Order: sequence, then structure tokens, then C-alpha cells
Amino acid sequence: MAKAEQREKMPIAQRFRGFLPVVVDVETGGFNAKTDALLELAISIIEMDEHGQLLPGDVLSVNIEPFEGANLEKEALDFTGIDPFNPLRAAKTEHDALTELFRPIRKTIKSTGCNRAILVGHNAFFDHSFLFAAAERADISRNPFHPFSTLDTASLSALAFGHTVLSRACQLANIDFDNQEAHSAAYDTAKTAELFCEIVNRWTHMGGWDPTP
Repeated sequence: MAKAEQREKMPIAQRFRGFLPVVVDVETGGFNAKTDALLELAISIIEMDEHGQLLPGDVLSVNIEPFEGANLEKEALDFTGIDPFNPLRAAKTEHDALTELFRPIRKTIKSTGCNRAILVGHNAFFDHSFLFAAAERADISRNPFHPFSTLDTASLSALAFGHTVLSRACQLANIDFDNQEAHSAAYDTAKTAELFCEIVNRWTHMGGWDPTP
């Protein structure tokens, strides 16, 4: 009974088959999740108001030390502008970074009555693969994310706006996007969260999902 009452208070637990949407973006030292360094990780836990509208949560981000033996591709570092060994980054180990960011996700899963988190990302497979590779290396046993399901805003943007590039999709959705700020995990997470909420809320307004079943 208590669980049922909690789900009535938190309708987001009913919106995505019991999954809590959490937007994730990573910045890396390459494209291979098994061999290349994870350098930045940011999350935004999606919220829902009393009218069934989705809202981006606060962005939480952390800089990460390259794991021992990690590959760092010069092209990737030039693209992101990250200096992995700059002491001003105050980078943390993969274990400490994941532990820090997984904690509020687990807390929100419990408080909303959801059963686990689902990763929302722009080209989500990339972020999912790096997140899970890092969790495996760090021996994180309580990963709150679904092991293979994701929600991909690139695909959703292709449907809603006819475009898959994040910056262009945001422009078409009337979301401000600063290309000078792009390619930091925190900024891209914030914009992906706005885009995801905009698309889902538009679908709701069109009658695609009843927020008061």
C-alpha cells in the first residue's frame, strides 16, 4: 500500500515503465570505452511537475582521472580542449566520481517509487558504454542504470525536428545553444535535458500520453 501511495504522488514512476530518466554526458580521450579514458561525467535527473510536465533537474558534474593504462587520443583532447593532467581540474578517480553521482540517483529512485534509472543521452550508446565500462573497472556493484536500455535524444530529435545534431536540434526547438560552451559534459547535459523535456512535453500536449490516467 505504501508503495502504491508513493507512486500516486510521483507520477514519473508511471511515465517510463518505472524508469527514472537521467540525462548523462561524457567527455573522453577517444571512442573506445574499454581502452580510452573517461575524463568528464555529468548528469541531470529529470523531474515531473503536478501537471505531468518534465523539467530538467540540476546538473551535477565531475572531472575524472584517466584510469591506469588509459589511452588518450590527441585528436579527442584537441576537440574537447581537456588537459587530463591539469591539477586545477581537481579530478577524482572513476570509483569516487561514480559513487558521488550515483548516490543522488539512487535516492531519487527510492523517493519517486521508480525501480531503476534509464540513461538519456544524445547518441546514448556512446555515453552508456563509457559509463558502464568505468563502473566495471571501478567495481561498482550498485549501478542504478538499466544495463542496456536507453532513451536517445538524437533519435527523438530526428522524429520531432528532422535533425540529429544536438546544436541544430536545440535551435529548431527554440533552445539557446552556445557552440563555444559545447563539448563540456555539464553544458551538453544541460542542453540535452532541455531538449528531452521539450520533445516529451510536446508529445504530451499533442495527446500522446495522458498525464492524469
